[in-house]
Amino acid sequence: STISVMSSEGAAPISSSLPPAPPGHPPKVTNRGRSAVPISTLNSQSSDVPEFEPFGAPGPRGFPPMSEYLDIWEVDMMRKPDESNKQEHHTMLFNSDHLLVRRGQEFKIKIVFNRPYVPATDLFAVEFVIGSSPQYSKGTHIPVFTTKDRQSSWGGRVTDTVDNAVTVGITPAANCIVGKYQMYIAVKTPFGIRRTRRDKSRELYILFNPWVSDDAVFLDDEAERQECVMTEIGIIYHGTIDDISERNWNYGQFNYGVLDACLYILDRADMPITSRGDPIRVTRKASAMLNSRDDDGVLVGNWSGDYTYGVAPTSWTGSTEILLTYASSQTPVCYAQCWVYAAVFNTFLRCLGIPSRVATNYFSAHDNDGNLKMDIILDEGGRIDRSRTRDSIWNYHCWNECYMSRPDLPTGFGGWQVVDSTPQETSDGMYRCGPASVQAIKHGQICFPFDAPFVFAEINSDVVFYTRDKDGTLVPVKVNRTHIGRAVFTKSPGAMTRRDITDQYKFPEGSKEERTVLEKAEEFGCPREKADLPAGDVDLVLPILELSVGDSFELSLEFVNRSGQRRTVDAYISGSVVYYTGVTSSEFLFKNPTVTIAPNNSVKESVAVESKKYMKSLVEQANLHFIATGKVQETGQIVSAMRVVTLHNPKLNVTVSAGGKVNEEMTVAVEFTNPFTFSLEGVYIRMEGPGIMLPMSKYYSLIPGNSSLNWTEFFVPQRAGSRTVIASLDCAALRQVNGTASVTIEP
Repeated sequence: STISVMSSEGAAPISSSLPPAPPGHPPKVTNRGRSAVPISTLNSQSSDVPEFEPFGAPGPRGFPPMSEYLDIWEVDMMRKPDESNKQEHHTMLFNSDHLLVRRGQEFKIKIVFNRPYVPATDLFAVEFVIGSSPQYSKGTHIPVFTTKDRQSSWGGRVTDTVDNAVTVGITPAANCIVGKYQMYIAVKTPFGIRRTRRDKSRELYILFNPWVSDDAVFLDDEAERQECVMTEIGIIYHGTIDDISERNWNYGQFNYGVLDACLYILDRADMPITSRGDPIRVTRKASAMLNSRDDDGVLVGNWSGDYTYGVAPTSWTGSTEILLTYASSQTPVCYAQCWVYAAVFNTFLRCLGIPSRVATNYFSAHDNDGNLKMDIILDEGGRIDRSRTRDSIWNYHCWNECYMSRPDLPTGFGGWQVVDSTPQETSDGMYRCGPASVQAIKHGQICFPFDAPFVFAEINSDVVFYTRDKDGTLVPVKVNRTHIGRAVFTKSPGAMTRRDITDQYKFPEGSKEERTVLEKAEEFGCPREKADLPAGDVDLVLPILELSVGDSFELSLEFVNRSGQRRTVDAYISGSVVYYTGVTSSEFLFKNPTVTIAPNNSVKESVAVESKKYMKSLVEQANLHFIATGKVQETGQIVSAMRVVTLHNPKLNVTVSAGGKVNEEMTVAVEFTNPFTFSLEGVYIRMEGPGIMLPMSKYYSLIPGNSSLNWTEFFVPQRAGSRTVIASLDCAALRQVNGTASVTIEP
């Protein structure tokens, strides 16, 4: 191809020939010529360690027989769920035949030799190898010795000796690499080192350890550890602040194949093996890899309402199917929205041992301008100019919090960190967010990495109404400083209840501390609207409504005159179907009454809304957004009020047979009645439950109006205790239909 470049003087073009670009993706560039050995970025690949490593060249007849020296007959990894390793390391719930342990804490293996072990003369080591280029200096090849006078970065000791069997205690370093290791037993002879052969049964996984104080993810609260690492069922809050909804989610972090899928995500990101012991780097890399925007990550985001080529975000019931599909297909999974990103990210973090939880921020600012203002533009008459109003206020937004120390920040900014994998804005060139210290956000110290200004704006922005004059000038006429970040909720530890954590993010609205924080944030480049507008004497109140899909209703607005004079308001009332991101889909209601209010009095203006006007244009999550604005004729004051109404969907009825026992067949039934007069087409039902049922799905091409369906399935529970089955129903005409059932499984 030929490229023509115009010289600075505008003379004749300069031509240069370049080779044509290859079709498709560019070839992957290697590190050849840049480093002496390949940089290891794949945990799934590992080098074979030689079975015999001679100290020198063999003699003319080779090496003599090794029969008189110590030889390994058997290695017991003590990997069963009921054995001490998995019990003490809190990994007994993982559905894996391999040994899984947590770093910074001793685990044990049993080695059977060909004869009794003699400590004075027999020298052996337990070697751990990770990645394709193991090096002692990089922490990817770790020999563990059992004598006190010779120790490596990992501790080792002989804890018991019985006949030919030796039990060895091994303590991985509290900052070691997290991932899948190969283990070898190496015995020193006068002629060289002899090792066991590579054996899949001697592979083991080492995870982060929130139970050990030397680990960066140490969390000194057992109730929080149980909730944020060990709990498999979560609650994700959605809806609106006035009508909070919840849905259960199966994180499934202990399900078969999920841990390997999580490690594959880091492999797919080409994350160097040597960086995988740092939770800051791991969480930042994962926040980019959970979305597919720029790196073919796990999930494709879709807010359009058209999910023809994938699964609707509202249809998912857990993370297992998503992660296993991504690992097996090696292509992004369709589709996700913020709560799906947060839920799958939560599975990733808990699976690797990083304490985490899903948090929901109600009225979350998505500001494209990088300031603390959500700009709403009004025309001269007080009506919203939708063509010029670009900022959006999400009804809610879900992100993750993970717990870790932050040695890269000043003292006091460790603890809970915000990470967000929903692709909103780029950070260092990629769609990712965090980890950002919650303490730093609360105190306005948003100069610290990573992405604290973005999160700060999500919970602290002002809603500013502007009028636009004929010459294009924008004049602020009203500022609402309390609408954004109304509340942040997460699940309570050990209970299926809601926990308000707003005070961890911000001081009370209007307090002295809040003003100080906002001033501090302004020093770091987050300007806010400083207009000190006079208080008006007319208020506009929109009621709280609780409605179901298909309801007709009456919207009643109250105009309150707090002055001693009559007031006349030219009002605009708009009703729109909106996505939960605040983006308008279509307008179904518009009225422009003129209201006269007597002194120190109030007037109610009612508007009838028929269901047929909004039903045909509903989008998923069924949100109706009402906004009323008006201009007071006598004073020029602008009044406004906003209300988001989430329409309630019908529920699924889920029932589980009683008297369940481990490994005995049970039944679960899902019942649903179509409450509408029209048919539902293309209906998918999904259900799953941690420890008792893997994800299942069923398709119904048609459910006629006012008719019912009943789906019964058999399952065999694998674990005892209190268990939950989660089910969802989804189709183009009806989203976010859920149901759960709890059951107690006897051993």
